[in-house]
Amino acid sequence: MPELPEVETVRRTLNELITGKQIEHVTVRLPRIIQRPDDTQAFANMLAGHSIVTVERRGKFLRFVLDGLVMVSHLRMEGRYGLYSQDELLDKHTHVIFHFTDGTELRYTDVRQFGTMHLFDPGEDLLLKPLNKLGQEPLDASFTPGRFKEIVGGRNTKIKPLLLNQEYIVGIGNIYVDEALHRAGIHPEETAKSLSDGQLNRLHSAIVTTLTDAVNAGGSSVKSYVNGQGECGSYQQQHLIYGRKDQPCRTCGTLIEKSVVGGRGTHICPNCQPLTVVISNRLNSVSSDS
Repeated sequence: MPELPEVETVRRTLNELITGKQIEHVTVRLPRIIQRPDDTQAFANMLAGHSIVTVERRGKFLRFVLDGLVMVSHLRMEGRYGLYSQDELLDKHTHVIFHFTDGTELRYTDVRQFGTMHLFDPGEDLLLKPLNKLGQEPLDASFTPGRFKEIVGGRNTKIKPLLLNQEYIVGIGNIYVDEALHRAGIHPEETAKSLSDGQLNRLHSAIVTTLTDAVNAGGSSVKSYVNGQGECGSYQQQHLIYGRKDQPCRTCGTLIEKSVVGGRGTHICPNCQPLTVVISNRLNSVSSDS
């Protein structure tokens, strides 16, 4: 699934490609992609005649801001947007086509068919599903170390599942949680409550640095991700730990291990990211026995 850096890259590319274009009509070839309104013809009719003002991002969602409407789109596993000439052949997995008045088309393709589109009046989208319960943006100026501690500090929850919960912090998916935890030297099974202020500060910095570097590299193309121009990201070449099972840690040379934490495949360096809660519990147990 595209995470914040990939969605941000798509957003930037789409802004270059479609800002100012006017929609002539819309073709919906797979109705279930359209979640709001529940009538696909109404969806198409509402968009006809409107122009793209800008494309924004909220977490892993794209917000197509038009002159009088907002379309919220989630790419899910393998959704893609691309700009084409109306004469180019359609891919069999093309499900929604936005036909522009200049003869170009914004096509949404999705092999897995899990993507979604919602249409709202301006401002309404932030108050209703799917955006209304999203948490803090990690690349926003308001995401300070103090704000991070407010969000996660004191929670008796494993830090990895907590960082993946989009109601607390948005956009940090499985790849970048593993990368940030490794940078910070924190085991993914540590509870947020067990982390010191110093560890939380390191983790905050690691999250911001990891996401910023990934955005600058155009995201990670570990499966099928490409941006709106069909280009792959390159951040996977910089991964410190994700996808590197049984390879040496770039910091200490210890072989990287993979396990499951919170139902997600998880990569760690057992040397750089010791599970201190377990160590502490064992020491307490020894102390009690003696």
